[in-house]
Amino acid sequence: MKQKALDYHAATKDGGRPGKIAIQITKACDTQHDLSLAYTPGVAEPVRAIAEDPEAAYKYTAKGNLVGVVTDGSAVLGLGNTGALAAKPVMEGKGVLFKKFADIDVFDIEVNASSTAEFITTVAAIAPTFGGINLEDIAAPRCFEIEQTLIDQLDIPVFHDDQHGTAIIVAAGLLNALQIQGKTIGDAKIVCLGAGSAGIASMRLLVSLGAHRDNILMLDRKGVLHTDRKGLNPYKWAFATEDTSKNTLLEAMAGADVFIGVSGANLLNEEALLAMAPKPIVFALSNPDPEISPELAHKVRDDMIMATGRSDHPNQVNNVLGFPFIFRGALDVRARRINEDMMIAAVHALQKLTHEPVPMEVCEAYGVTEMSFGPDYIIPKPFHPRLLEFVASAVAKAAVESGVAQLPYPADYPEITD
Repeated sequence: MKQKALDYHAATKDGGRPGKIAIQITKACDTQHDLSLAYTPGVAEPVRAIAEDPEAAYKYTAKGNLVGVVTDGSAVLGLGNTGALAAKPVMEGKGVLFKKFADIDVFDIEVNASSTAEFITTVAAIAPTFGGINLEDIAAPRCFEIEQTLIDQLDIPVFHDDQHGTAIIVAAGLLNALQIQGKTIGDAKIVCLGAGSAGIASMRLLVSLGAHRDNILMLDRKGVLHTDRKGLNPYKWAFATEDTSKNTLLEAMAGADVFIGVSGANLLNEEALLAMAPKPIVFALSNPDPEISPELAHKVRDDMIMATGRSDHPNQVNNVLGFPFIFRGALDVRARRINEDMMIAAVHALQKLTHEPVPMEVCEAYGVTEMSFGPDYIIPKPFHPRLLEFVASAVAKAAVESGVAQLPYPADYPEITD
């Protein structure tokens, strides 16, 4: 697999270029006349139009369908701080997914920044190029400050996918799993192992969807977050509990309905899984190896619904279910930001799509004869052909209704009924 991955990214023997993305010319450039329009002197006309009215950039350039995927390489996949350059294959990969699933163009931008302020300044300075910014693989807690500052400074959507993309897919899958298990989000006792960007964003979104803050226990490497712990950053402090009787994962898991792991491999043992309430829900999302293997987990609990971050097991929590379609909806109404209303709309769209019939082409792609809503299908598959229809339209509608859109709901989008 290692060599296949390297070969996939390298130049091919027939002259194919290294990497995964390239730039495509979208207008004719075959004659002297074409060249005079593409560059000098013809290019002066759109320049003048944009100088007079900046909004004309959306009419005369690729800005409106162009997203910058930006990183500092400080938290790359499960590999940690690899540096900006080594993060480039991942950023190119995001570009592939944006284009494949939502026909959005991408420039990947890898930034060598010595400080949070320098990174923010760099991204803000290049933002006029883009219709939106997808922040990626930036370590916590700096990722929170970076995203919020850029949201406040810019008039285009800024979205840290490691936070909100993960949170949206987790929430959609969890709402469906709770329904199957006969539980509600308002009553569910939730344990989150991992207090970084994905964990904190997921808990924030679940609270917005109705989870009770007092029913959530969050753990980092030192154990349960307590209000008497010294040195907690403000983002962890928001989920610190006053109950100091629980510190270990085993203690936190006693009677829990939901476990969400965004931490590391093999951190959830059999004893802790057995301590959960009847009909538990386990989202072991560490990649490539989850907090507990699905084989072991199902052996220990036969009343459990489980999701992982892996494609070779049912219920993969995969961010590609979200970000291409969220940006598609945001770009198509020229949203100034991606707000919570839009994220919640994406959650409910994914939740709803899971209940729809699964096309045979999706089943064939996964080597099965059928799929339907149930314990092994709580989240749509990435190749579901209706993801764009469901998610982009819901996001666009929420943008319009929440007042952040600069264009009306597109006429060629499907009509949405509640």
